[in-house]
Amino acid sequence: MQLQQLQILRELGALGSVTAVAEALRVTPSAVSQQLAALQRGVRAPLTRKQGRTLVLTPAGEALAEAGAAALDAMAAARSAVDEFEAAEGGVVTISGFLSAAQALFGPLIRELGSGPDVPAIRFTDEDVAQSDFPALTARYDLVLAHRMEHSPPWPKTGIRVLTLTAEPLDVALSPAHPLAQRASLRPADVVGERWVTSRAGYSPDDVLRTISAITNRPAQIVHRINDYGVAASVIATGDAIGVLPRYTSPGTEAVVRRPLQYVSTNRMIDVLARPENLRRRSVRRVADALQSVMADLAR
Repeated sequence: MQLQQLQILRELGALGSVTAVAEALRVTPSAVSQQLAALQRGVRAPLTRKQGRTLVLTPAGEALAEAGAAALDAMAAARSAVDEFEAAEGGVVTISGFLSAAQALFGPLIRELGSGPDVPAIRFTDEDVAQSDFPALTARYDLVLAHRMEHSPPWPKTGIRVLTLTAEPLDVALSPAHPLAQRASLRPADVVGERWVTSRAGYSPDDVLRTISAITNRPAQIVHRINDYGVAASVIATGDAIGVLPRYTSPGTEAVVRRPLQYVSTNRMIDVLARPENLRRRSVRRVADALQSVMADLAR
């Protein structure tokens, strides 16, 4: 039983397919299958089973994957002890961010960290996915900027560490010429009958709009579905529709007005997700701390 085999088993449970595991670990699907077969030969209970066209873990496989995660964490702790001894603060740290967070945080993060031989080398990628898909990104990146609505299910508790950056309110955004722009705050009944620009399903603005419809028992008139907040703001500014925009991280919103929405939970949590073994690296922790500082400045 090898650590690499345990890692593959854990990733199979987290990602759901041999192909996804191979992509995350940058090996071939054949190599993944060979390692799983070698691991299976060392235990009596079946570790995987076919479910349709995919391969899933059996209860025995899930138990071994959880124990394997602890073993990987312990090995990472041993490597971290060496890193701490050598006081290595540099190295490459990979970060994935959803679009609005990337636009708001990536540039300030570089300025916050500064430059020098001991500063981690940051490698950014933007990954704008639905809430349920964020945890899987931790297999590919050291730090994953993720969002979820405050009332939605929490992130997985096994194999993931969560650092909360902020609870960001989502406001109703309107053209300054819109009659509702004169009010200090709005209620669901005030806005449900308007024309709307919202996001695709599975993203925060659509979640808020569905809540508005549920509370008022009226369908919303959706005329545009746009995930980019800057583009959505440009449409809202014309008066063609109203929308929902994040208070801290939506760009290009100077031409619209925002109003808080009453009687609806509109906070979206902006979190950093990471594998426990990655957070043992001093360079990763330093970047995570800098992200918290940048977000605190932005929220102020």
